[in-house]
Amino acid sequence: MRRGGVGPVVGGGVLLLVALGVAAWGISTRAKALSVVTKETRELAVRTVSVTRPDKGAPQQEIVLPGTMQAFADAPIFARTNGYLRKWYADIGTRVHAGQVLAEIDTPEVDQQLAASRADLATADANLRLAKTTADRYRDLIKSNSVAQQDLDNANGNLEARQTAVASSQANVKRLEQLHDFGRITSPFDGVITARNTDVGALIDSGSNARELFHVASVNRLRVFVSVPEVYSRSTHPGMEADLTLSEYPGRRFTGKLARTAESIDVATRSLLAEFDVDNPKGELLPGSYAQVHIKLPTQTTSFKLPVNALIFRGQGLQVATVVDGSRVELTSVVAGRDFGTSVEIVSGLTGNEQVILNPPDSIQAGETVRVAPAQPTPSQK
Repeated sequence: MRRGGVGPVVGGGVLLLVALGVAAWGISTRAKALSVVTKETRELAVRTVSVTRPDKGAPQQEIVLPGTMQAFADAPIFARTNGYLRKWYADIGTRVHAGQVLAEIDTPEVDQQLAASRADLATADANLRLAKTTADRYRDLIKSNSVAQQDLDNANGNLEARQTAVASSQANVKRLEQLHDFGRITSPFDGVITARNTDVGALIDSGSNARELFHVASVNRLRVFVSVPEVYSRSTHPGMEADLTLSEYPGRRFTGKLARTAESIDVATRSLLAEFDVDNPKGELLPGSYAQVHIKLPTQTTSFKLPVNALIFRGQGLQVATVVDGSRVELTSVVAGRDFGTSVEIVSGLTGNEQVILNPPDSIQAGETVRVAPAQPTPSQK
């Protein structure tokens, strides 16, 4: 009876041990699976980011500003005498030299006044000769007391008055001769005629109703006026060169030199007016043209360039996310300079050794752990 009872007990114990083993194996398997899932979840929670390093800026920076070309010398030509235009010798586009006659004015009124003044001068000369003769005679007679001293004084005073009258007549003749000479309109300098506003037979008036007859511009050298932003004003100094580009000459560059600046900032535009002079011996450049002025300025501080997709715009200002210690995120405030379209100049906040995250998500925070993606090989490395 006892042996028969031992068998079931042993069998039950074995089954219990088997059940316990299966349960232990199941628990162990589940724990391992949970550990794997937890590890994978943690790994999936770490962002994978692409990084780049800042590109160091050039030692010189080029700014491109709009400029307006003007003639080096530009003068409207008016008449200084009255009359009628007899003939003109230069039309628009004519290249002229200093002193070259542009037109002639017929001045009948001035001619008659000049003839009358010359006659008055002849009369004054005759009166002067008579007064001189009389004064000389009285000086001889006073030696023998043949005339009174009063008569001699009167003769000397009359002589001085006649001398003054001659001087006045001579001055009047010279004035009218100059008015007569003004009938020849001449060019004040070498240049080109840009406007002709008169024709043969036109009434010429030198008074308040005078109108411009010609316009002359000196184009062998041109002035290019540029408004330089205030931030670059201290780097702009006379003698520096700049390249000029024009739409009518694609691919060509003309060299200009900074001649002078206004030495003051315009309050309305916050800019410095600068004048660049450019030689134009062939007359290729035309006054009034629009030009783009490329000015190379030395940089005062080291700058860097970053892609625009590396910037973070938040309430704290412009920032970039960098990776430090291989996996930790750090947010750095930066100051931007010029915008190049696909990249931006950074003038402050970077040293150049940072790993800057590209396309940082809006939720990225300082201290966050990230994984740096391996660099993609360039086409030449494949």
